[in-house]
Amino acid sequence: MTLRVLHYSDIENAYDDPERVGRLAGTIEALRDDRTVVVGTGDDTAPGVLALRTDGRQALDFFRAVDPDFETFGNHDFDFGTESLREIVRESPQRWLSANVYDEDGTDQFSDASPTGVVERGGERVGFVGVTDPRTPDIAAGATELTATDPVAEVRQVLPPLRDRADHVVVLAHLRDETERAIAEFDGVDAILGGHVHSERRDRSDGTLLLRPGANGRVVWEVELGDRATATRHEVADGRRDEAVAEALRDRMDATGLTEVVGTVTEPMPRERDRRYGGECRVANLVTDAYRWATGADVGYTQTGGLRDGDPLAGEVTVADLVGVSPFGGRLQTAVVSGEQLRELVEAVFLPDDEEGRIWWGHFSGLEIDYDPDEGCVREVRFDGDPVDPETEYSVATNAYVVEFGSEPISPTDVTESFGVQYDAIVDYAREEGLDVRLDGRIRSA
Repeated sequence: MTLRVLHYSDIENAYDDPERVGRLAGTIEALRDDRTVVVGTGDDTAPGVLALRTDGRQALDFFRAVDPDFETFGNHDFDFGTESLREIVRESPQRWLSANVYDEDGTDQFSDASPTGVVERGGERVGFVGVTDPRTPDIAAGATELTATDPVAEVRQVLPPLRDRADHVVVLAHLRDETERAIAEFDGVDAILGGHVHSERRDRSDGTLLLRPGANGRVVWEVELGDRATATRHEVADGRRDEAVAEALRDRMDATGLTEVVGTVTEPMPRERDRRYGGECRVANLVTDAYRWATGADVGYTQTGGLRDGDPLAGEVTVADLVGVSPFGGRLQTAVVSGEQLRELVEAVFLPDDEEGRIWWGHFSGLEIDYDPDEGCVREVRFDGDPVDPETEYSVATNAYVVEFGSEPISPTDVTESFGVQYDAIVDYAREEGLDVRLDGRIRSA
């Protein structure tokens, strides 16, 4: 009897859509049998709007219904700090695996997680090892006191004894592509089930099956661990719905005021990844205009990665819809920078040579930017119709993550004022100014 693994990952803001998470749970429940292991690979508690209101505890509704076997940590699982995550780990039914995330002194696995685990189904044994992006203490505000080691080295160390105990070995990986491929070079790894990167993946490297379901609970992978691991893709939208899970999340949404209608969008506002990284887009204009409106700054700025995938904003738009555009609790801040720094910021977020075709890693309000895609350069940056003066100072409204963790040329010493949580500015702007957001040529290919 061939052992199977059902794989989900990066549920993130799907919790803001109770219907989808109900169908995610129902899809897993319908596929599960006595030869099945169910696993998640991180960012399955946050980010998201409902997660912000519950510190990630809304995930327990899903975990208790599905009863996964194993889970590993994603960087966003630390969004609300280590103590909140420890509580979720204690109260969730699954075993948490982590071979490379340690407490601050680097001696004990975070929250007593095990580096590896082995289960038996139908006489076959499969071993799992969990690993997380080693940058997590640097990119997750709630994980700064943790230590994350090299995941490749940790897998290399645990693999031989794990292979001795199991017929198959599967790595649960919340990592970037290049790190997964380095692990795939090891003998004895049947499959790497990944998360973190939001694009779907079904690939092989050195004979090892590499899978990712993408973000927001849309896909479940079914993996058959025979002589050669194979995979079947399941669309969650086609699955049956676990009504109890959906109802529990609906109740949470209603109780927190997230279902309040704020405004109306006549022409749907897309939020796809390709549009956000491809240049000017309406959803980025909404966020950066809101930042500038709320602070009175000269310029509004947000990093593209801080804007999340999701269904288009269309028709009646709720508080949850708007917070879900950028569901992070950092404060809105203004920084004063020189025109030279402002130009550096624009050039730093224009990356025409990105291998995945992502061109603009940041978006602006209050500036007009001309760029040449053929030459791969920014031609001109204008403020109020005139080229930005290198010697003049400009105020920039942005979120605290950019200031504290970003690589952009804005530092905490540049901050002059701090406001409320950044997503409140988006909601307030929509209430006061409406949602008739259009493209205006602020980022233009010359």
